[in-house]
This record gives sequence, C-alpha cells and structure tokens, in this order.
Amino acid sequence: MDKSNKIIVGISVGDINGIGIEVILKTFEDKRMLDFCTPVLFASNKVISYHKKALKLNNSINGIPSIDKVVHGKINVVNAWKEDVKFDIGKLTEAGGKCALMSLQSAVEALKENKVDILVTAPINKENIQSEEFNFPGHTEYLESELDGESLMILMTENLRIGLISGHIPISKVPETITPELIKAKVEVMHATLMSDFNISKPKIAVLGLNPHCGDNGVIGTEDDEIIRPTIKEIQETGKLVYGPYAADGFFGSKTYEQFDGVLAMYHDQGLAPFKALSFGNGVNFTAGLNKVRTSPDHGTAFDIAGKKKANHLSFQEALFSSLSIHKNRIEYQNLTKNSLKI
Repeated sequence: MDKSNKIIVGISVGDINGIGIEVILKTFEDKRMLDFCTPVLFASNKVISYHKKALKLNNSINGIPSIDKVVHGKINVVNAWKEDVKFDIGKLTEAGGKCALMSLQSAVEALKENKVDILVTAPINKENIQSEEFNFPGHTEYLESELDGESLMILMTENLRIGLISGHIPISKVPETITPELIKAKVEVMHATLMSDFNISKPKIAVLGLNPHCGDNGVIGTEDDEIIRPTIKEIQETGKLVYGPYAADGFFGSKTYEQFDGVLAMYHDQGLAPFKALSFGNGVNFTAGLNKVRTSPDHGTAFDIAGKKKANHLSFQEALFSSLSIHKNRIEYQNLTKNSLKI
C-alpha cells in the first residue's frame, strides 16, 4: 500500500485513569494493524509511556510535535497537553476529566481541519469531563455541536444496527420528546447512512414502539397509535421500506431484527440493553449523520479493571475497523452519486 494514501485515524484517549489507553495499545500491539491505517493519539508522550510500562506492553511510540509530522507505519502521539499529570489509575479524578477533554478537543480540531481522516474515541467519564467547555451528556451531543449534520447514535455489530430516536435524556422525558418530526428526522438519517455508509441500496428499517406491547390498542398508552403508527405510514408513502411499530421484547426475542438492515429504538435502554446482551462486548458506537466519521467501543472507562491488563480490546479494534470501512464506503458513494442524473 502507498503510505501516502493510508487513512490517518485520530484517536482521543478518553479518561487517562480508565482502560482507554490500554485497549488502544493492545489493538496496535499487532503491528499488522499499521498496514490498514496510521494512528495519531492525542495525549502526551509521558501518559502513553506510563501506561505502556505499567501494563508491560511492547508498543513502539513515535512522539511528534504536530499532526503535520505524522509518520506512517508508526503509532504517533501528539501532545494535547504539556503539563505533568498525576495518575490515579482506576479512580475518578478531576485530572482524568480535564485530560480527556483536551484530548477530545485536539482530535476534533484536527478532524475539522482534515488533518486526520476519521475519529475513534476511547471512553470518557461523563461526570468528571463536565466543565464550561463541555456541558453535554456524551460524545454524540458534543460532536453534533462541533461538526455539520444531525447526529444519530447507532450501536452496531456486523449484522445488527440499532439507532436511538431519543438519546441521553431521562426516561421521564421520553414520551414528550417522541414527535412525528423527530421520528421522521431520525428515519431519514438512518436511511441515508445505510445507503452511503453501508452500501445498502434499498434499506429496510424497523421502528420499535414506545409502550409495552405497543400500547395494546390504547390500554397501556396511546402514543403508539396516535403518534408512531401514523408517522410510519406517512414515511412509507415516500417509498421508504420502514415498518412498525414493533414491541421490543418480542422483536428481539424472536430474532425479528435479523430481517432488517437497521432498527430504531424509541429510547436509550430500549435499544442498548438488548444490543449489549447480543453483542458480547464486540459492539461499536457509530455517530451517523455528521459530515465526519466517528466510532467508539461500546463500553465505558471500566475503572474497576483499569491498570490490571484485563481490558478486552476487541470492541475498540472493531470500532477502528468499522470507521475505516464506513470512511471508504462514504467516499465511494459520494463519487458514484455526485454527478448522478436527476429524474
């Protein structure tokens, strides 16, 4: 492969006291990974070296003064901060949140300036990262504020993609949040991403209901009959293959999800609980709908096992491979459609 054509992957390291740096380094312990891409970690040489030594890993780290000095075939590290940082592995600390934010900000800036091609984010802690500069419930909302487009959180494996119509909000706010406009907008993003990012020409999408048994004809709530069902019918009239609402328990229990290219859940746990039960820790979080590609592993900082060399890196590895595949598919789709004839 021509090294100049390698995809440059920007990687934010997440909370420095969690398992983020461990799963990154473990992923690139296999030097063959450097044949697929060129990684750039936004952290500091001291932090990466500390984790490498503590975990007894054998990665070769290449510190660079700026992203412009990236070296292909190496694990590049750009200093996102210069000051010394106190480590407290496995603990929630102010320093951990501060460094996580600086890493993310530096990586996103490089992404916006096209100095990296895609972004893979290691886990943050949503409590200690909060500040005047980061007042968001998670990565997805922050990235939507920084990049172009309307985001859709999709949790995915090879054969299952679950998007969330409502994201990181209290369960008490879900019913009032679910509107025809929101459902239509999220269906549109899911439909577009299945076509452009996954090479599916006629996507088939399932929409889950809100209430148990989709309300049982109004006995357990009216939202399914009054809001969701009529909205799906309107969407179908545009020619999209969108079906539902489906009761979530039976939908996953009977493996009906296998008949669809994408699934839209009404709220966070309705989609993520079955997804994580089915994915066995190999899932990927993909932020669809934005003008840049971002993925992450589907787990958190895991402070309880941080620094013990117990972290499973497969979800991060899958996030990396998924970002590379989506990036390539998106470029191919854009090239195929940019001069298409209008009918």
